[in-house]
Amino acid sequence: MSPRFRRCGDRAVLVELGGAAEVLALYDTLSTDPPPGVTEILPAARTLLVRFEPPAHRGTVEAAVLSAPPSRGRRAGAGEVTVPVVYDGADLADVAALTGLSEREVVTAHTGTPWTVAFSGFAPGFAYLVGGHPRLRVPRRTESRVRVPAGAVALAAGFSAVYPRESPGGWRLIGRTELTVWDVHADPPALLRPGMRVRFAEARDG
Repeated sequence: MSPRFRRCGDRAVLVELGGAAEVLALYDTLSTDPPPGVTEILPAARTLLVRFEPPAHRGTVEAAVLSAPPSRGRRAGAGEVTVPVVYDGADLADVAALTGLSEREVVTAHTGTPWTVAFSGFAPGFAYLVGGHPRLRVPRRTESRVRVPAGAVALAAGFSAVYPRESPGGWRLIGRTELTVWDVHADPPALLRPGMRVRFAEARDG
């Protein structure tokens, strides 16, 4: 779909797009060669928020979006992270039943396809990963858990994620990792950032 623009105050424009793939492509292009005056670019599931300062203005930002060349793929320096996972999650059997796969096939599907960080949300460091195996598209749980531990690896609605800290959550838990994905003392604090590629690798417990 063609981009739609929404005003967000005097110094930001919200660009509405067709989906995560289009958002990532535009984010990739604008981040690689940001228009003059653009100070921040924030991707979400179907939108991209572009913040700017003078001399840029809404018109120049919209023109830059409309004239942006197609992305040629993941930008150089976006990075790749391998996440070791022990696949013993409380919902692994449910995911297998929902997908028609065995538990072993769920693990193989989750580790066999690289994922890409589309955007962050819900909590600091909570990265929404896209591009995994299409058979792993499962709905959220009907009832959320009051407590999901930090490091839980989960699936929901076509996304995968690693819970950065203990929190409530309604995603389906398939495993856990010891990898720290959010550290306020690190620079940047989020390990998984938009545009990065993520590979899950099966690990042994202990």
